[in-house]
Amino acid sequence: MTTKAILVTGGAGFIGSHYVRTLLGPHGAKGVTITVLDKLTYAGSLTNLTEVSDSDRFTFVWGDICDASLVDELIAGHDQVVHFAAESHVDRSILGAADFVRTNVTGTQTLLDAALRHGIETFVHISTDEVYGSIDVGSWPETSSVSPNSPYSAAKASSDLIALSYHRTHGLDVRVTRCSNNYGPHQFPEKVIPLFVTSLLDGRKVPLYGDGANVRDWLHVDDHVHGIELVRAGGRAGEVYNIGGGTELSNKELTQLLLDACGADWDSVRHIADRKGHDRRYSVDCTKIRRELGYRPTREFEAALAETVAWYRGNRTWWEPLKHRLQTAA
Repeated sequence: MTTKAILVTGGAGFIGSHYVRTLLGPHGAKGVTITVLDKLTYAGSLTNLTEVSDSDRFTFVWGDICDASLVDELIAGHDQVVHFAAESHVDRSILGAADFVRTNVTGTQTLLDAALRHGIETFVHISTDEVYGSIDVGSWPETSSVSPNSPYSAAKASSDLIALSYHRTHGLDVRVTRCSNNYGPHQFPEKVIPLFVTSLLDGRKVPLYGDGANVRDWLHVDDHVHGIELVRAGGRAGEVYNIGGGTELSNKELTQLLLDACGADWDSVRHIADRKGHDRRYSVDCTKIRRELGYRPTREFEAALAETVAWYRGNRTWWEPLKHRLQTAA
C-alpha cells in the first residue's frame, strides 16, 4: 500500500483536530501520515491532539499559513493538503475584518501557490454554508452563487473562489466542502453550543440574539469529518460538495434543548440586541454528496447533543482556562 502524506492546516482546532484523531485512530484511514500545521491562536490547542501525539504517523509544526517559505518547505514533502485553517467567528469579524482577510484569503492563496509549485495531488478546501448567504425557504445547491453577508463569510467565499480558480486556471485538483453548523467535543467555548453549555454549568446566564428565530442546520463533527474524508478519497477535482446534518432548529429551539440538558430554565437566558447582518436561515442541499459519494449523517441529534453536554460537564479542565482567557480578553 502506498502511503499518502497529508498536510492538515489548522489541525489543532475543533474540526481539524477531530479529523486528525479520526484518521489516525483505530478505525481511521490506512496508509496515511499526517503533518499538522497550526499557529495555535486562541482557538487552537495541542491538548486537542494528545490522543495522537505519540503516533509515528503524526508530526506537529507550529507556524502560520501566510509564511510562504515555511509553507513551501512543508508542501514539498506532502502528497495532499486538507485545509481547515481559518478565522471563523462571525462576531470577531464584525469587530475587525483584517485578520479574516489575511488568514482566510492570503493564507489560502499562499498554500495554493505552493501546492501548484510542488504538484500536490489533491487540495481539499474546507468552507462553510455561510458563503451562500441567507435563504428563507428551500436549500442551497452547490450551483448557487455565493452571497455572503458578514466579513467572515465574505473572506471564506473569497478563499473558495481563489481555490476553485487554481483548478480552472492551472488544473490543480481542488475540492471544496461547505458544511453547516458543527457541534461536538473540543469546540472552542465562544461558539453557541459550548458557550451556552459551559455558562449554564457555571450558573451563568446565556445570551440569545434578537427573537431567537434564526435557523441553522446542525452537523455533528463526526459526520462532517466523514464527509470530508469521502471527498478527499473519492471526490472530483474542481467540485464543491455541501455537507449537512439534517437537523434544522431555530436558536430558540436549540436554547430550550440546552436549558433542559443543563437543568436550567428561561430565567437563565439574557435577550440581547440582534447581531449586525444576522443571516436568518442557512440550509444546504446535500443531494450531490449523497449520490456521488454515499454520504449519510449517522449521528442522531438529541443523543449526540446529550453526549456533547456530558463531555463538557466531564472536561472542565479543558474549557475553564479557555473561558478564563476569553473573559480576561473582554
